[in-house]
Amino acid sequence: MAGIEFLRPGDEGYDESRRVWNAMVDRRPALIARCRETQDVVAAIALARREGLEIGVRCGGHSVVGLAVPEGGLMIDLTPMGAVRVDVERRRAWVQGGALLGALDAATQPHGLATTAGNVSHTGVGGLTLGGGMGWLAREYGLSCDNVLSCEVVTAAGDVVRASAEENAELFWGLRGGGGNFGVVTEFEFQLHETGTRALSVELEFPIADGVADAASAMGRWRDLAATAPRSATYAASVMRGVVTLGFVWVGDPAEGREHARALETLGRPSERRVVELSYLDLQRREDSIEGHAIRRYWKGHYFHELTDSAIDVLLKHDPSVGASLQAYGGAIAEVPDDAMAFSQRATAFEYVGAARWTDPAEDATRIATARESAAGLEPFASGAYVNVLGDDGVAGVRRAYPPAKLARLTALKDAVDPDNLFHLNQNIPPSTAAHS
Repeated sequence: MAGIEFLRPGDEGYDESRRVWNAMVDRRPALIARCRETQDVVAAIALARREGLEIGVRCGGHSVVGLAVPEGGLMIDLTPMGAVRVDVERRRAWVQGGALLGALDAATQPHGLATTAGNVSHTGVGGLTLGGGMGWLAREYGLSCDNVLSCEVVTAAGDVVRASAEENAELFWGLRGGGGNFGVVTEFEFQLHETGTRALSVELEFPIADGVADAASAMGRWRDLAATAPRSATYAASVMRGVVTLGFVWVGDPAEGREHARALETLGRPSERRVVELSYLDLQRREDSIEGHAIRRYWKGHYFHELTDSAIDVLLKHDPSVGASLQAYGGAIAEVPDDAMAFSQRATAFEYVGAARWTDPAEDATRIATARESAAGLEPFASGAYVNVLGDDGVAGVRRAYPPAKLARLTALKDAVDPDNLFHLNQNIPPSTAAHS
């Protein structure tokens, strides 16, 4: 275990290592194992088993409920394992399990290459990909999990295995969308795509105070345009502080994106219009927050197979303290057969997230209740949920993320590779013995 750096309460670096994206999370592991190579992860799992310590696995630390941080347990900190290796000719990237999205983009973009990654550069590649991985490239090239070619995995038994379509195929099926239930991934192999390095962002603002009917009409037209949009365009919207923002992100030639933006003229006359050309790297960083790890957060999410006029009416009445966002699916996402991997809900038209952000701990209960109430108003229109957006939803949330037949298959895989539910600090799929006990 010479490669592992162990941190205990009071050690220099301990508090920094246990700090995650949501400032509400303030748990204290008994031990943090900062792993530098795969065998360090093997050793850390063995140590946790011997000492009876609960295991959390930390990469980017973006779980809204801080699942990486086990109170009194052992945190396997993968962040020292952040290397990315690129083969330009084969269009492949090998990404260590602790790498952040920014590291992946920084390694691939000098070659005009990329693969689907999320919208905040300090998100972990591992957590994003294991749950699915929505991003600005997904409509054209599929989700992050759709672009995984193989994984190196440390199992609950401490074995190091390769999972791909040819090796450990059932494990490979479960890792692509099943979250962190089946092992610790220490390396991903990704397919890369020739994306270029440029992007365009188009945003039109419509104040709700100018008339709910006008805002609803604009959003309805925006929804209809999204259904037939080119795959280079990912339609996105937000409702925040009394303003509806409607538009899209275009990855590729900005001139083509500007041409498509003409379609938005049918939405009506906005109070503000922003058309911004930027690099793909800047696009991937623009939602990073300087104060990110100092903010308290709570969110709820839904998938919509369709965004009805009634759902739009409810959305426009969203509490102004809770930011509501929509992102369009479709395209390449919908073309992957549903049974190809664990990720589900491929018929989704839009993903919704209702997110609250604040700094005063005294506001915790009120802010959480308001976010829950806002999301509950939209639940009658929902058709499921994205596993990476689940927070404190528990068993009910997991059942929203996976249909019954797929959940049964995931449970059978859990029985095979983690029958003791060693990896349970996640959106947990317990083994059948635990599920029925």
